[in-house]
Amino acid sequence: MISERMAAELNKQINAELYSSYLYLSMSAWCDNAGYRGFSSWMRVQAEEEYAHAMKFYDYMLDVGGKIALDTIEKPQTEWDSPYELFEAVKEHELYVTKLINDLVAVAIEEKDYATNIFLQWFVTEQIEEVATASEIIDKFKMIGKNKESFYFLDKELGERGAATQA
Repeated sequence: MISERMAAELNKQINAELYSSYLYLSMSAWCDNAGYRGFSSWMRVQAEEEYAHAMKFYDYMLDVGGKIALDTIEKPQTEWDSPYELFEAVKEHELYVTKLINDLVAVAIEEKDYATNIFLQWFVTEQIEEVATASEIIDKFKMIGKNKESFYFLDKELGERGAATQA
């Protein structure tokens, strides 16, 4: 039901989503070790969300008769100089994932795989949200500057993010 090329590309995306989960878990650990409990909590929810995205691809592959081929997950970065730098890395990573999703859509269109194209549209929309969220947080860091009280409240605010419920 799904072409070999499309299945291979979706398998790569499963790996990319699992890496994203692993990266955000690494970011959560760094935040915890640095005493930023709210940022850590936000990253941990983000890691769960990325894992759910991987499983969404996984389940889709099974539904369309694709063969799952899991690959090695690259070791993520483990150190950042500051929470600001960490969230800059989040935005950069989400822009990269956006490119991966857009490339998948291009393959689906090229392969005339309309079902996969429709499936991928959820991720296209999701990536708009992911980049916007990272950008908003970075803007808040810029706004508060070195104000320790504001920094404390941003950490607290991000810690209030609920568990991932999508996918």
